[in-house]
Parts: sequence; C-alpha cells; structure tokens
Amino acid sequence: MRRGGLLFAAVLVLVASQVSAAGIDLAKPYGNKSGCINKNGQEVYAEDMLLLTNTDFITATSACTFTGKRVQADGSLVVKAECEAEGEEGKSPATFIIKHSTKNAKKLVIADADGTVYGEVSRCR
Repeated sequence: MRRGGLLFAAVLVLVASQVSAAGIDLAKPYGNKSGCINKNGQEVYAEDMLLLTNTDFITATSACTFTGKRVQADGSLVVKAECEAEGEEGKSPATFIIKHSTKNAKKLVIADADGTVYGEVSRCR
C-alpha cells in the first residue's frame, strides 16, 4: 500500500512539473519591438534588440544558443547557454533565468544568473 502512495506522489510531481513547464512556452518567439522585427533575420539594427526563441537568446551585441533548460518549482526556466559576443572570439557559458513578468503575465522577463535583467519581452506576432 505504501508503495502505491509513493508512486501516486511521484506521478503528481511529474504532472506538476509538466504543467509548470507549459507555463513558459517558447514555441513561438518573444521579443521587444526591434527583436520581433528581426525574428526572421537582421532587418533593422537597434541597440535595445532582444529576441528569445526556443533555442536562442539574441541581443544587439550577443547571440546565445541554449544547451539545456530546467524548470524551477516557481515555474521559471533556468537556461544554460553558449554565447558569442560581438568583437570577441569563441563562446562563453552563460545562465539565464526566464520568468513571467509580475506586471504583465503575458510578458517574460530575462535575467542573467546574477539577477541583472536584460528586459521584458512579449510574444511576437
């Protein structure tokens, strides 16, 4: 009987983690205005460009490719990435935290591991 209870609890935890993961769906790109304009390639240059896809995070000066994602208990995503910065050679590891904005649940906030916020992004149309 005890084994059945543990199995049920494990299934509940698995289902809860899948629901949380569904809370941040990156199947369609997110960006600020200039990021969404550039979602299909570089069309305009803007210092503030932010574009977030299921596989990448791109700014005006860097391009990061995701190497792993982990859903946190609060529903946020911790993303590991390899980044290339403008003017530098090679790639550097980075960690980003992606979560829903407290001001607007339809927007996402992107921050680095130290808590420095890059900005808020909305789903691109």
